[in-house]
Amino acid sequence: MLLVAGCNSTDLLLDSGYNPRVNWGHHRVSEGETLYSIAMRYGWNYRRLAAANDIDPPYEIHPGQVIRFDVEAPDNFSRSSGGSGSPSSSGTASSSAGRASEPTEQPTGQSRSSSQGSRSNNALQASDEASSEIDWAWPHSGPIIAKYSSDGSDVNKGVDIGGDAGDPVRAAADGSVVYAGNGLLGYGNLIIVNHSETFLSAYAHNRKILVEEGQNVGQGDTIAEMGDSGADRTMLHFEIRRRGDPVNPMQYLPRR
Repeated sequence: MLLVAGCNSTDLLLDSGYNPRVNWGHHRVSEGETLYSIAMRYGWNYRRLAAANDIDPPYEIHPGQVIRFDVEAPDNFSRSSGGSGSPSSSGTASSSAGRASEPTEQPTGQSRSSSQGSRSNNALQASDEASSEIDWAWPHSGPIIAKYSSDGSDVNKGVDIGGDAGDPVRAAADGSVVYAGNGLLGYGNLIIVNHSETFLSAYAHNRKILVEEGQNVGQGDTIAEMGDSGADRTMLHFEIRRRGDPVNPMQYLPRR
């Protein structure tokens, strides 16, 4: 079996802006990696990756552990299964204890039966209800320089916000930091904040990260300094992910 090496396997990420799911090889866990950061890097939803590798809640992983990508989750796996925890530090999805639980998974769409479609609609309705409980705010007041796009060759999983190097990047909602590092190709210095079992947010291309994994943050807290790491200009790339999948942040952020 082919080993997928740590942070140097750039050939697997076919595009720095959009990485399709990797379905071959495996990844050996390094110190400080979280299951979610590995799943995001290789195009997986973290709950499905956990189920495929027989990793049970609270989803702890350890340095040296092998995460396989050439396996599938069991047939009875559901994107709404597993854990009912909140974004507190009681759950873990990392190579060390005491980090926050992360959101449920939503697999990418192939054709589904009518009964599966009904379950999907119910799940989306539940996620919308969960979203109404989250008070989203803009992470920076700068101009939008690139909008969300899921079609065509110009895919953008979030919105890109302009600004000056060193500008404060603020948490868009209350939550817990589940990733803070630079191991994901195309994101530079990246922070991921978990807000609930359904939603998280991501903040990329920072000059400096000001928070640590496992740290609780409040809406408006400064979590980073804006920069150009992993980008060709100074900007903040901001994503909201629902059950692991990127969604248009403009649907959740307040109108300017």
